[in-house]
Amino acid sequence: MGKVAVVMGSTSDLPVMQEAVDILRSFNIEVDVDIVSAHRTPDKLFSFGKTAHDEGYEVIIAGAGGAAHLPGMLASLSPLPVIGVPVKSSNSIDGWDSILSILQMPGGVPVATVALNGAKNAGILAAQIIGSNDLTVRNRIIQYKEGLKEKVIKGAEEVSGKKQ
Repeated sequence: MGKVAVVMGSTSDLPVMQEAVDILRSFNIEVDVDIVSAHRTPDKLFSFGKTAHDEGYEVIIAGAGGAAHLPGMLASLSPLPVIGVPVKSSNSIDGWDSILSILQMPGGVPVATVALNGAKNAGILAAQIIGSNDLTVRNRIIQYKEGLKEKVIKGAEEVSGKKQ
């Protein structure tokens, strides 16, 4: 079964990033959570980025607000796929600084980027990456998506009063 690291720049990012943790755990994927600040703990960032694959991680989800260097720096150091979550933080310019910092990576250093505060989708994407080689996880994702479909059909029935 896959293992995902969910890291963020500060504890203030945890309410957003918890959604990634929760969805991954619902797929029974092992998750480790940590604070790794690109600006305040650069030695920790370099150590983690260079060794994450040796620690058994398959995907890194990195959330950051403001200048949001964490996802890009990890992508520069690690051979693992990195999913960036721009976080609208107190020092953010409506989140646009975070979005653009994570989205506008130079060629050769990709970071998959989800929507502002989109940690749940980051978790689902990480599960899909793991599911591309793990049939058990893939089947859980299929069931999850079927549940989404059923929820929409039920909502349509309630709104329209007609069986879908």
